[in-house]
Amino acid sequence: MDFIGWRERFEELRRAHGVPGASLAVLADGRVQALATGVLNTGTGVEATTDSLFQIGSITKVYTATAVMQLVEQGLTTLDTPVVEVLPEFRVADADVSARVTLRHLLTHTSGINGDPVIDAGRGDDCLARFVEGCAEVTQCHPLGDRFSYCNAGYSILGRVIERLTGSVWDTALRELVLDPAGLDHSWTLPEDVLRFRAAMGHLRHDDQQRPAPSWGLPRSDGPAGLLCATASDVVTFAKLHADGALPGLAEMRRPQVAVPNTDGTTPAWGLGWTLYDWGRPVHGHDGGTIGQSAVLRVIPDAGVAVALLGNTDVFGAFYRQVFAELLESLCGVTTPAPLAPPDSPVEVELERHVGVYERMGLRAEVSFHDGRLKTRVVRTDVYAVLQPPYETDLVAVADGRFLEQVPGTTRWQPTAFVTAADGTDYLYLGYLALRKLDA
Repeated sequence: MDFIGWRERFEELRRAHGVPGASLAVLADGRVQALATGVLNTGTGVEATTDSLFQIGSITKVYTATAVMQLVEQGLTTLDTPVVEVLPEFRVADADVSARVTLRHLLTHTSGINGDPVIDAGRGDDCLARFVEGCAEVTQCHPLGDRFSYCNAGYSILGRVIERLTGSVWDTALRELVLDPAGLDHSWTLPEDVLRFRAAMGHLRHDDQQRPAPSWGLPRSDGPAGLLCATASDVVTFAKLHADGALPGLAEMRRPQVAVPNTDGTTPAWGLGWTLYDWGRPVHGHDGGTIGQSAVLRVIPDAGVAVALLGNTDVFGAFYRQVFAELLESLCGVTTPAPLAPPDSPVEVELERHVGVYERMGLRAEVSFHDGRLKTRVVRTDVYAVLQPPYETDLVAVADGRFLEQVPGTTRWQPTAFVTAADGTDYLYLGYLALRKLDA
């Protein structure tokens, strides 16, 4: 495929989807190639280039998991070591979880620890130590090891584990364990390093326009969960590091560790950091989102292909799906999953049993039954409410317990699911987040 010749099409798709700026890189035939289009900041008009850094959000988790695997390979810890053995000061609200939660639980999002506690840990080198101290009152969204529920806090705790085992701050340890060995010299975690390069500003949709976000970055304590900034080329080079097995222990990260609700029908399991997909052939990757920046990485290992797409927008889904669909068909004959859409004919399932209030720390969903259909009202209850106002939407059944809801103000549908645990507890999954049903 003439990837560089695809530049005009890439620009056309960016404009069609209203994305301010984007960077795209592919790994194919052992070679990395990159394109960029648009601007990094609509307020300044600075051009996006292939050496521009974007925030890759939660793709950072795979880098943190890779660092943990290096420490396991060095014999400094094991995946099943309780966190408290490395961090004796570690506590959460549940004493049993405090004593028994392991590195594997954190890596696979099965700890049950509520994932987004608001903890003011500051910007200093002690931010992860302070974050761990602040976890003492953090409650559970489900019992330890009972199920999967996406947990950002678990990766910040892992960052502190890395610090304790290496004697370095997470930023330095990540560079020494992963970034430098892979030659990733356009991947950085701290703003003072990022600003040495062209750097993207996030944009949020407002009145059908993309406007610069009110702030650039997340708290530093979110670093191991989602603060890495990189070029698209560096992201696919990181994927190549895994494909080549250049560091020990990386193949284990792609082995299924836990089943997930599979609300979109293509994501049956999670590995150690990696999201595992079923597209008719094995695929792994991760998505990322910060304040008005988005990123997607997909790897097709049997074809030796990886694609990373980074953009400075919060309206990314339709854009990345079209880019990936066209590119992957050309690169390796992969047919990407079709966008989620309601079934042509109504699916008859029981609805009223799902009515109730579901909560997790920082998030509340009220499910009601009106005019023969389920409706949800979702409200953030923490400081992030300013970035995500409440919304209401109808739920459309696709199977028993599985539904779609339309994202307000868009034509995009996203999955949700109702699951009953073995102990009879009911959960609502909004994407990968589990909310527990409150007693009536």
